[in-house]
Amino acid sequence: MQDRRQLAPEAEEADADLDLSLRPRSFDDFVGQRQVVDKLRVYVEAARRRGGALDHTLLSGPPGLGKTSLAHIVAREMGVDIHITSGPAIERKGDLAGILTALAKGDLLFIDEIHRLPRVV
Repeated sequence: MQDRRQLAPEAEEADADLDLSLRPRSFDDFVGQRQVVDKLRVYVEAARRRGGALDHTLLSGPPGLGKTSLAHIVAREMGVDIHITSGPAIERKGDLAGILTALAKGDLLFIDEIHRLPRVV
């Protein structure tokens, strides 16, 4: 029997569930990037102690280094929801405004491929 998979630009729910189940859930579970993880751990702890949100943070590097996984970990450690979008999905200022107004206080917004965000935004 042949396994047939559908190719689509959007992830299906089963794919998203599998993706989340494979991600590390804490800083201790994250493998590699020890200096980055240690700094993020301090950053998160400082924000929690002052009872505030994390300041803007830019995670950069080639694909596969764990930027999205680290964003999920930061959200979990802060006890907030994470909202994920990508630079190419935000075409106009209004798109970004809509995303920002949908965030609850303290929520984490992760913009993947932010370098592809149009300059007009």
